[in-house]
Amino acid sequence: MTILDLTMDFHGERFPAEIKREEMPLQSGLTKYTGIIYTITHDGMSGTYIDFPGHIAETDDGVRADTFPVEDIYRVQTQVLRMHRKSGSGAVTAADLEAAAGGKLTAKNVILNALGDLEPNDIENRSVYLDDSALDWLIDNGCKLLVSDIYESQALHGVFLKLFAAGVTTVCHPVHLGKIAAREVKMTILFSKLPITQLPCRLIVEY
Repeated sequence: MTILDLTMDFHGERFPAEIKREEMPLQSGLTKYTGIIYTITHDGMSGTYIDFPGHIAETDDGVRADTFPVEDIYRVQTQVLRMHRKSGSGAVTAADLEAAAGGKLTAKNVILNALGDLEPNDIENRSVYLDDSALDWLIDNGCKLLVSDIYESQALHGVFLKLFAAGVTTVCHPVHLGKIAAREVKMTILFSKLPITQLPCRLIVEY
């Protein structure tokens, strides 16, 4: 069995993540040692992160990280769609997705590797993106959780608004998707049980 960690190194999307390390001496009549305590300040878009529909106020369905069903993120069957798009190559369409899927989706969880062996930071930002027909195809085929190395265009035409309105949860900034050597995998997404709708996560697949 192969296990791949598809998680980007932790960093701040809007501002640098700050990690403060504090030493706390602890002592009793029986023992003495120094505890290490961390204070972490970061935004929800740090490294690889998960977005629930409530990340947009207009599509908030009340689901948060602390209420999302664990059975929908632990070793879930996931279909992998692969392309080899280059920087600046524009829209990924419904026809592109259908060809990559071999006709239709076989799972409600999808990993879209549009960039092949390229990483998201290897291309011009948002120069490859999902168009409206691709979004409709994903939604109409029953996608409920999408992990992708592309999403929105430079024009900001509403990719996340449309996905979230249809109840699709997304994972952004995954890495190493081109290393997945299988068309179907079991996927696990790990994150803290916090009452929020966007937060860093760890993304793992096995096959």
